[in-house]
Amino acid sequence: MAGHFQLSGTAMLAGPAKLSAVTSLVEKLTQDLVSTNLTADERDSALEELKIFGRDPRNADPVFTKEGIEMLTKHSFDSPSSTTSRNALRCLCNALLLKKECRQMFVDLGYEAKACGKLKNDSRDDEFLVSRIVFLTTYDTNTKLEQLIDQYQLADSIVKNLERHARHHNDGGPSEDPMQDMALTETLKLLFNITHHCKQKTSSFTQAIPHIVALLCKGQFPVGKPLDPPTGPLVNALLNLDMGANEVESSLYPPTNPTILSDRLISILEQSRTRYTDDELESTATALIAAIRVVHEHAPQEVRISIGEKLLPTEADRNEILGRSASLPSWLLKNSTNPLAPKFRDMISDLLFDLSDKDASTFIKNVGFGFASGYLYNRNIPLPHDASEALNNNADGSDRPINPITGQFLDLERDPGGPEMTEDERLREAERLFVLFERLQANGVISAENPIRTMVEEGRFTELPDNYEEDVD
Repeated sequence: MAGHFQLSGTAMLAGPAKLSAVTSLVEKLTQDLVSTNLTADERDSALEELKIFGRDPRNADPVFTKEGIEMLTKHSFDSPSSTTSRNALRCLCNALLLKKECRQMFVDLGYEAKACGKLKNDSRDDEFLVSRIVFLTTYDTNTKLEQLIDQYQLADSIVKNLERHARHHNDGGPSEDPMQDMALTETLKLLFNITHHCKQKTSSFTQAIPHIVALLCKGQFPVGKPLDPPTGPLVNALLNLDMGANEVESSLYPPTNPTILSDRLISILEQSRTRYTDDELESTATALIAAIRVVHEHAPQEVRISIGEKLLPTEADRNEILGRSASLPSWLLKNSTNPLAPKFRDMISDLLFDLSDKDASTFIKNVGFGFASGYLYNRNIPLPHDASEALNNNADGSDRPINPITGQFLDLERDPGGPEMTEDERLREAERLFVLFERLQANGVISAENPIRTMVEEGRFTELPDNYEEDVD
């Protein structure tokens, strides 16, 4: 109880009193490295106090100096006590998180081998703390990532920890220990950064793919939103890995259930569409669309067809203007033009183009000219010569005519029910359609004769005199 009151008092100190207390603690812990003058309890209590002080860098300057980082590093990696080590690691994590200059101080001490060695421990606390420290050193330092992989077996340790997590979740339901999923999240973040910044060593992590897939498909995580950690980091981790490697094909597309991964990713997408704002979609769900693209790219034909059936507009979607129904394909189409989420928008369009076999004609047929034209123009993909044929057939190959712009079945287009247009309005609309038709014809989108031009040539339009007045009932 006395220790609890002491720590509560520690949290209340501020200003010069806090600075004095921090200075005293750092000096005491530094001297302890030389003369070992503290008992284990005293040492751990001092580190606990320092951790609380270090959460706010104001008036805690000695923690963030070269000497302070060296003291914490030595207690973290040289102590024979796992309790002391973890108390010091927590202080070190906070310091590296709050002050980026401390990261290079840590790297300069040359403790990479001991850090990677501690990652081999079958301890979720060590996994969480050391993964976070190494993760933070991937920013704003000159750490040699290749050396961590080649000499200190970082890739092997990461793969082994992921294997442990996959085995844990395969053996039972959600973990009661929150550190289990917190450690998993830190390992996945580290994996993503290492494979992002050291692409030449990506193959060293290929064996992580089966464990990531198993966690995604079988893991049960108590998340508030579909892509909350560790689900989101599991999805992200797939993006930099070699998903086309032969040795992982059976994990990605198991013969007994080849669509298990694609179905899981699409299920997460389905759940996400009602849970995130535009800004959140941009920052969170873009990676999910990218992961579906990667899975589709390397998938056997059976899986590619399955993904297309779930994400491309169906016959039911064409009962309305494409993008208007409540289905997942319609939601994707609407967001493919979302001005508030440009990366998410572009990734969706890329996915839909992939699902159309990267063929412009098929793309137009699948999503309609209205959604396809902007994408093709922005990617400098020429409109195909057979685009008119694509526009005249719906995606399932039937002869039921569709509106080439909206993608809706023509026989289901509704009369707007508004007031009748005046003669002048009809002429203006005819002129607008004439110009639009001429542009489509000039671009090779359609090859049929302009019906407005035909009607003019046949004398079905009459030029009105200047003094014409329409009869009004």
